[in-house]
Amino acid sequence: METIFTPLWLSLKIATTATIIAFVLGILLSWWFAYNKNKLTNFLSIIVTIPLVIPPTVLGYYLLLLLGRSSPLGQLVVSITGQPIVFTWKAAVIAASIAALPLLIRPIQASFESINKETIQAAELDGASKVQLLVHIIMPLAYKGILAGIVLGFARAMGEFGATLMVAGNIPGRTQTLSIAIYDAVQADRMMDAHIMVVILSLATIIFLYLIHKWFK
Repeated sequence: METIFTPLWLSLKIATTATIIAFVLGILLSWWFAYNKNKLTNFLSIIVTIPLVIPPTVLGYYLLLLLGRSSPLGQLVVSITGQPIVFTWKAAVIAASIAALPLLIRPIQASFESINKETIQAAELDGASKVQLLVHIIMPLAYKGILAGIVLGFARAMGEFGATLMVAGNIPGRTQTLSIAIYDAVQADRMMDAHIMVVILSLATIIFLYLIHKWFK
């Protein structure tokens, strides 16, 4: 069972961290996209959506080029930390964050755009700053869209496979998430292990989503 619960714990750790990162970026980008309509934000909105439409392995390949040892960014990370970021759980977090980001942004941005503009204008007239508007007016009014984004983002991060495999590899105990462990078990004809891990992954995701729903209800 240890070989099953280790990938589960790693998956939860990566998915939770990735969802937090994607949530912070998603809130800021949704806010920017919703209230600053111009060519730049339209272009960036398209760029952010790309992980939804390209194969996960392609996303992983791009990340490998960006973060690999031979890339400028990869070399900078090595010079600062003394070790590469690829083939670590941190690389898996980056892959999961980018994969989850568009699924967070879409419902959050839609909720932001649905808020009555007169409400925002009234708060501005009362002297509210942009940060106060976001934290005290926009986010509370858009909580359902934010909740939907969190749920979708976590589910995507929890099930991430292709990009994670490309940029983080399949190292048991270090980067082997539950999705990758299921793939390994099937390839090795360990069907009972695969069945158990599929059930655990499904139950863990359902329980998390239920708790989030109850928390924000």
